[in-house]
Amino acid sequence: MSTQMDWKDLAMSSHYLTALEVNNCLKQGNIMEATIGLEALIEAMGRSDKRALRSQLIRLMAHVIKWKCQPQKRTSSWSTTILSARNEIEAIQEDTPSLNRNTIDLIWDKCFEKAVKEAETEMNQKCSLISLSWQEVFEEKYSLFNYN
Repeated sequence: MSTQMDWKDLAMSSHYLTALEVNNCLKQGNIMEATIGLEALIEAMGRSDKRALRSQLIRLMAHVIKWKCQPQKRTSSWSTTILSARNEIEAIQEDTPSLNRNTIDLIWDKCFEKAVKEAETEMNQKCSLISLSWQEVFEEKYSLFNYN
């Protein structure tokens, strides 16, 4: 690895191989090159976590939309997917604390648009919802089981 562009390409293709190459640079005493590699790796990992957050948020919203638009077709699988997506988002935030509510607020509208398209495709019908609230997405319980 001799240029920053090489580090960037490597970090985007494999976090593990990048870490190995950084380790090699450190063993060879090439601190400057290892530093550049670490910076590229950190940047790539942050992008990866943000993509994962975005993907899980879209998945979560799409299932909430389906739950609200097709009450007659609700399944425990939808409840499980909603719970699973919430858990994945929580895990991403634990691993990368900078991906907090502010980050989610910034990507909310785009994720909602994509979730509507996904839900409409799965439902084979138009969605009448124009928005979802934080409470609907992250706090409401979605279960076929009556807890009372």
